[in-house]
Amino acid sequence: MTRAGFVALIGEPNAGKSTLTNRMVGAKVSIVTHKVQTTRTRIRGVALEGDSQIVFVDTPGLFRPRRRLDRAMVAAAWGGAADADVVVLMVEAHRGVTEGVERILEGLEDIGQGRKVALAINKIDMVKSEKLLGLAQDLNGRYSFAETFMISAEKGHGADDLRKWLAKELPEGPWLYPEDQIADLPMRMIAAEMTREKLTLRLHQELPYQLTVETENWEERKDGSARVDQMIYVARDGHKGIVLGKKGETIKAVSKAAREELQEFLGRKVHLFLQVKVRPNWLEESERYSEMGLDFKDGNT
Repeated sequence: MTRAGFVALIGEPNAGKSTLTNRMVGAKVSIVTHKVQTTRTRIRGVALEGDSQIVFVDTPGLFRPRRRLDRAMVAAAWGGAADADVVVLMVEAHRGVTEGVERILEGLEDIGQGRKVALAINKIDMVKSEKLLGLAQDLNGRYSFAETFMISAEKGHGADDLRKWLAKELPEGPWLYPEDQIADLPMRMIAAEMTREKLTLRLHQELPYQLTVETENWEERKDGSARVDQMIYVARDGHKGIVLGKKGETIKAVSKAAREELQEFLGRKVHLFLQVKVRPNWLEESERYSEMGLDFKDGNT
C-alpha cells in the first residue's frame, strides 16, 4: 500500500526550512541564503521514502508582518500549514523560545486540530545537549507535539529519522506526482527563484526585499538548449544602479551564477538574459503576487 501527502514546514525566518526541504528532496528546489525572509511562496519539494511520497511545503517564515508583501507571505505560510496532512515546527536550538516562536505556538492551537504536529529542533550542533533537553521539555510543555526530533538540516543529523517517521504518518493512497518529479513549481518559477537567490546573496541587506524576478520568456531551441529571458523589477532608480553594478559587473556575475546553476539543474545548456526595470509600485501590483504564487488579497490589512 502506497502513501502520499503534504508536510508543511513552519517556523520563524531562517529556522532552516529551506535547507531541510532541499536535504529531504535530495536536490535544491528552495532558495537558501543567510538573509531572512527569502522564501516568499509555498515551495513544494517531493521526496520518496519507501512506499511513501512526501510532498514538503517549504513555507515563508512566520514573522510580524509590516507591509502587503509580508502579510501575503504570512498568510501563505499559515495556509500551507492548514492544508497539510502533517505539520513540522522548526525551532532554532540556540535561539530557543523567542517571542516569534510563542506566537507560532498560539497559532498552532487553531490549525493543529485534526493533524499531527511534530517538533524539529534544528542546528543542534550549536548548543550543548543539556540545553537541548531543557528546550525540548519546555516546548512540549507548551504544546502537545506528536514527536520531537533533534536535527541539523545543514549537516543531515536526524533528517533520516524525521523522514521515516513522516512517511509512516501520511495517509494511504496513490502517489501525487510522477516518481522522477522533485518539485511542483513550474520551471519558469524555479529559474526566477535561482536568479533571485543570486541577487540576494550578492546585494546588501535591504535591497533584496525591494526586488522580484520574473521569467518572461522560455524558448526551447533545436540544439537542445534553452533561451531564458528574465526581468528584475526594482522599486527605485537607485536600486537599478545597484543591481547593474559598476560597468555592469553585478548583473554579469549574477547572470553567470544563475545560468550555471540552471544548467546543472536541467542538465543542458542555457542562454540566460537579464534585464532590470524600475516599477515603483510593484509591491502593490496583483500580477507580481501571482508570479510569486501569493494571493494579492491576503496582503490586505
